[in-house]
Amino acid sequence: MVEPRSDGVTLTVYGVPAPGGSKRHVGGGVIVDASTRSRPWKALVTDAAVETMNGGELLTGPLVLRVRFVLPRPRGHYGSGRNAAAVRPGAPAYPAGRPDVTKLLRPVEDALTGVVWRDDAQIVRQHAVKVYGEPARCEIRVQAPNSQGRDS
Repeated sequence: MVEPRSDGVTLTVYGVPAPGGSKRHVGGGVIVDASTRSRPWKALVTDAAVETMNGGELLTGPLVLRVRFVLPRPRGHYGSGRNAAAVRPGAPAYPAGRPDVTKLLRPVEDALTGVVWRDDAQIVRQHAVKVYGEPARCEIRVQAPNSQGRDS
């Protein structure tokens, strides 16, 4: 689902967000992501961003990036038998384990570079969260900071 707006760009990418791995140099000045899982995820994010931008101009100037990663709960968080659809009382409220949120952000930033903005150095503030939910997805909002120096 994509939603272009005059005051920024909003998009939702469905699928399980994958972390970016460590970078490695393969020669000739080429650096690649060592994680094979991140390539298909980056392609999904890029495709959604291309559709959102619809041939429009890249965003310029300073930008604020907000990303919400919605991750599926592990099966062990649910009861069994007739309680199979219920989350166990002791299950954690947030996905505080791996991957860390900054590793999830890396492929999103890379996928949006050259599609939504020219360079991810334009990001002056970012807010990223990871939560449990269904369907698995990544909700992205990019906008200029407001004129008072606070984000809206």
